[in-house]
Amino acid sequence: HEKGAAQYIGDYVFGALDGIITTFAVVSGVQGAQMSNSVVLIMGFANLLADGISMGLGNYLSLKSELEYIKKERERETWEIEHYPEGERKEIRYIFKKKRFKGKDLDRAVKVITSDKKVWVETMMLDELGLTSEDKTPVFSGLATFLAFLVAGFIPLIIFVISFFIPLVSTNLFAVSIFLTALTLFSVGAMRSFITGTNWIRSGLEMLLVGGLAATVAYWIGFFLRRIIG
Repeated sequence: HEKGAAQYIGDYVFGALDGIITTFAVVSGVQGAQMSNSVVLIMGFANLLADGISMGLGNYLSLKSELEYIKKERERETWEIEHYPEGERKEIRYIFKKKRFKGKDLDRAVKVITSDKKVWVETMMLDELGLTSEDKTPVFSGLATFLAFLVAGFIPLIIFVISFFIPLVSTNLFAVSIFLTALTLFSVGAMRSFITGTNWIRSGLEMLLVGGLAATVAYWIGFFLRRIIG
């Protein structure tokens, strides 16, 4: 029910979660393979930009397709109401009968709904097809995902970028990256509770666990491949 920028909070949160998990998995894999920090930056930024663009465009195309489908179905329902009103009235009667309307109440409900074509169409869209109107814009939705992916995905790389410009900062880089990533994962995961309605602590810990698992797998894959390939 949110309007304005708030309705894109789902795009921000899920874009951020994907960004930080995938980027940190890359960092962990490179560290597991015991490769240089320059490789961390190259692989990290390549993943950050390529996957960020892919996520943003994917969200854009997904919402665009959904809106086009809803529009097509609304046009079809409108055409059916205009050309076969009696059949559509029977469907409205059936819908409200299932809602336990009876007798005069059922007749009155059908009369009220079918007296306004816009309400009639929206009722058919929701109760017959299970489709609701979507106020989000595909461009803004895709952009929100892309920006959130970039911002959150940059977190695991921050300390490596700093060490590149300030060589004195070159110890325990991976440990610092782990700490910053874990903190961000928990925070963004907790924000997810605004969408899912779950407990924010539980939501934060779940994302921390998922991100940690992905990073651990990536680290050990890098570690073993380093040993195999040499």
